[in-house]
Amino acid sequence: MVAKRIFDICFALTGVFLLSPLFILIALLIMADTGMPVFYFQKRIGLNGKVFNLIKFRTMLVGADRLGYLTIGNADKRITKTGYFLRKHKLDELPQLFNVLIGDMSFVGPRPEVSKYVKLYTPKQLRVLSVRPGITDWASIQFFNENELLARSEDPEKLYIKRIMPSKIERNLNYIDQRDMLTDVKILFCTLKKLVNKK
Repeated sequence: MVAKRIFDICFALTGVFLLSPLFILIALLIMADTGMPVFYFQKRIGLNGKVFNLIKFRTMLVGADRLGYLTIGNADKRITKTGYFLRKHKLDELPQLFNVLIGDMSFVGPRPEVSKYVKLYTPKQLRVLSVRPGITDWASIQFFNENELLARSEDPEKLYIKRIMPSKIERNLNYIDQRDMLTDVKILFCTLKKLVNKK
């Protein structure tokens, strides 16, 4: 969709320009809290199974991802003091504007997963890889409080694999069948509404 790509580039450039002071402030807070690096790069699976580096502000102790991919809100001791604040307000996601500019991601599309979980997809579920992944989607809105759900579970990974992930994929498959620019605008509006209400 050419129109969607043009939309992504224009708004990502605008976002980077307008939010650059906030980027600098967040970087300084992270460095003052736990030092370098400021950014966290994680391998995710994108369009047609291509591996790319998803960019976030670092919210965990360095090397914390070796202990597992899932995070469980305030119960996760790997998250830094600054990281809790950034995650609560979704500010750690802002660097993904660069992923959009590069072309690895779109503003709207199925959230990209790590290889560990993609390997569990059924042939039907793999169809979510037929579109460019996004910063937000209907599933992200539905599971806006995912960390809290996982924190209350005795087995967070089992809950994610058996219930949350299949539900997300089903929502994304429905999006793929019905997607258009109007739907994308609705998803962006609903995401912003969630963020505002969260605060």
